[in-house]
Amino acid sequence: MSVSTRRPMFTLLAAALALAACTAVPDAPPRFTLVAVKAAAAPNLAAGATDPVWAQAPAFKVTLNGGTNFAGGKGETTGTLKAAYFGDTVYFLVQYQDPTDSRRRGPYQKQADGSWKKLKDPADKGGDDNVYYEDKWAMIWPIGNSIPNFDKRGCAVACHLGEGKPYGNKYTREAGHLGDIWHMKGSRTAAYGLVDDQYLDHTRYDPKTNPNAGRRNEPGGPDYTGVPMENGLPKFMARDARPLNAGGTPYIRDGEQVPFDDSRFKAGDEVASYVVHQLKGDRADVRVNYSWKDGVHTSMVARKLVTGSKFDVQFSDLGGKYLFGFAAFDNAQVQHAVMDEPLTLVFAK
Repeated sequence: MSVSTRRPMFTLLAAALALAACTAVPDAPPRFTLVAVKAAAAPNLAAGATDPVWAQAPAFKVTLNGGTNFAGGKGETTGTLKAAYFGDTVYFLVQYQDPTDSRRRGPYQKQADGSWKKLKDPADKGGDDNVYYEDKWAMIWPIGNSIPNFDKRGCAVACHLGEGKPYGNKYTREAGHLGDIWHMKGSRTAAYGLVDDQYLDHTRYDPKTNPNAGRRNEPGGPDYTGVPMENGLPKFMARDARPLNAGGTPYIRDGEQVPFDDSRFKAGDEVASYVVHQLKGDRADVRVNYSWKDGVHTSMVARKLVTGSKFDVQFSDLGGKYLFGFAAFDNAQVQHAVMDEPLTLVFAK
């Protein structure tokens, strides 16, 4: 859409100055399009939303629904996505509303009688904990536009209800239909400044051989391993022996686990039930600086435009359009709030 010649001169001047301050943004982008501006410098991940790049990037407002928890228990939240690129890297600013910072994922708790137990949502129907979990968000990108009807239904095209799980499974219909999953886990991967880089394929659900169905891990894991119980006690604890309820972390970094010392804890204390590991290779392609303040989650995300991995979307054509879906999890294992419409990323000239 061109600017009308009937508009006052100051309006035209203001529009010109706005464009000159940033980059050429496509005229009237479609309603569900996120525009990545060409930045003059790489944004500082540690600066969060205050980096000057984000003042130039158009804000794409999102309304997510259908999840659990979030404000008022309605399973809804609102947020903003922004994007920019510089050199060989694309950057995203992801922000959304959440009244609580949830990272207390399945901790062990010392009971009044001195025994230990792992805390679990009593309503968990199987892989569906909504009480003792972590905040997360996720994006799914069709690789090479290989997922039919994603442009009409978004990531819902890969959702399949039932099949042995309370909230179904995720997989594509046929071999060769692949999606790139960016799975930001507030405790497990954010601890190392990474988003879990996974992928989606056509694998069907099997409770023994394929419990995650089409959600697959790229090479370079694992992201975490559980702390087993031995003789009624957790096998490991963090070196500082600080319980979660006294400022300890909800995870133990690999290399910082030491033999468990029950004498360091009193009834009611909680300790981590898993060890987090540094992802490597393909699985470590997506970097993040993740924070929560005043009811808002903020993620600064960075990934190479082109990784060369067959499991990744390649942003090799800056004149192209890239479909994706976005979802947020509020202290929920699977019940996420999502934007129903398929979203599109484009790059400004």
